[in-house]
Amino acid sequence: MTRTVVGGTLTVLAVVLVVAALVLPNDLALLTPVAFLRLPVEAIAGVALVLVLRGRARAIVAVTAGALLGVLTLLKLVDMGFFVAFDRPFNLVFDWSFLGPALSLVHGGTLAVIGIVVAALALIAATAWAALRMTRLAVRHRSVSAKVVAVLGVVWLVAAVFGAPLASRGTVGLAYRDVRQVSSDLHDKSAFADALAVDAFRDTPPGKLLTGLRGKNVVLAFVESYGRVAVQDSDIAPRIDALLDSGTQSLAAAGFQARSAFLTSSTTGGGSWLAHSTLESGLWVDNQQRYTTLTGSDRFTLSAAFARAGWRTVNSQPANMADWPEGRFYGYDKLYDFRDLGYRGPAFSYASMPDQYAMAKLQQDELSTPDHPPVMAHIDLVSSHWPWAPLPRMVDWNALGDGTIFNPMPAQGKQLNDVWSDPAKVRAAYADSIQYSLTAVLSWLRTYGDDNTVLIFLGDHQPNTSVTGSDNASRDVPITIVTRDQAVLSRISAWDWRPGLNPAPAAPVWPMDAFRDRFLDAFDG
Repeated sequence: MTRTVVGGTLTVLAVVLVVAALVLPNDLALLTPVAFLRLPVEAIAGVALVLVLRGRARAIVAVTAGALLGVLTLLKLVDMGFFVAFDRPFNLVFDWSFLGPALSLVHGGTLAVIGIVVAALALIAATAWAALRMTRLAVRHRSVSAKVVAVLGVVWLVAAVFGAPLASRGTVGLAYRDVRQVSSDLHDKSAFADALAVDAFRDTPPGKLLTGLRGKNVVLAFVESYGRVAVQDSDIAPRIDALLDSGTQSLAAAGFQARSAFLTSSTTGGGSWLAHSTLESGLWVDNQQRYTTLTGSDRFTLSAAFARAGWRTVNSQPANMADWPEGRFYGYDKLYDFRDLGYRGPAFSYASMPDQYAMAKLQQDELSTPDHPPVMAHIDLVSSHWPWAPLPRMVDWNALGDGTIFNPMPAQGKQLNDVWSDPAKVRAAYADSIQYSLTAVLSWLRTYGDDNTVLIFLGDHQPNTSVTGSDNASRDVPITIVTRDQAVLSRISAWDWRPGLNPAPAAPVWPMDAFRDRFLDAFDG
């Protein structure tokens, strides 16, 4: 009796697992109870197939199909994460580079990662076992199974013809989409190579490069996740708009003027390096394959243009803990990462150090050194990186020291579990982070900027849908150029960018890959 009950229970669990895996959506927004009240065509076709097969072939097909279902289920789960983070599904060709940054956010270190791998393998084994058990059940009751398959097949067909949600083919559709996407992505490499071969600035002599910026220290600051949602059409915008408007006035009192507009980023929710390379190269880099191809080429980058024209070029990546071979591609004279910046304070979730400290070290190590040549610096500011809690506070610039002044702040700030318990709190925390990062940048400019400072600050991409609220949100990010030198702004007057730090709703919008060429054109000889 006990054996019969256990066997029946296992069979029910096997059927539930297979059906649930087949109808599971790949978007968290679609994960509702109704999603599981559907009839998967893959189950109907699968049972029909195993009723036709005989012997070992039947078992091989069942186990193979079950294992494949497990893999597709894992892809659905990964898709869910990508829809939340990047507003798109996982790309089988390009997106493996996101694995490292994603795992770095997993609490528990190596043991947690091992647990994830074991759970993934267990899921594949479980779906293979479930498919085989369902097959044995169908064969044991062949006559009944054939009738059930026939009836359900007709029901599914009628539902599909009339567009009823009962008819599900999501898993086979997902597999078809992935196969087509892989084929398309492989062709993309050839198309990108053709674009890479065309470069109007590659052979420009030093004397004709960036003459309109000679003698200036140019700082290119990427503010993580600083998107249009921060300044327009959201409950976040009033606070950030007020900060930018007051910043415009205080900088004007110090002699600075600004022009602002929007760029459409090549990525959203994450993948900052894709945006950086798009702006630097003048090419649309929206996937890892393009990035790898680009950084293995001799494409003339914006930083390389400054280097050729006589600037000292530096790159500061405070969140980077390891060597960065791609830095050689960009033509930087000096690469700074976490290990070079002498920080002894606490991390703030993803951010290894506060933006204020990173800006202060750039000032100390490069911009304040006696008799230094003009500097072009690219710096990544990551205090506004997801998950936006806890956050640092501004301190006196002279009190920064080695960063230990920040030690109490993580415990004093908003905590991750509390923030992510409520969508409204998530948006508020995002606003807090953008407010902090922009405050750090503007405070640095007021404290250390001079007549030879040109600051360009912009977002790398929009935040994810937990903030934007829509998979269809624009990919626009604000960009601002600030300087005391009116001659610099006169060079870009034809751009029609809006005065001040806050781009107006009708400000120009360029694709991010247009910036390199227009910038070099504006400041050439």
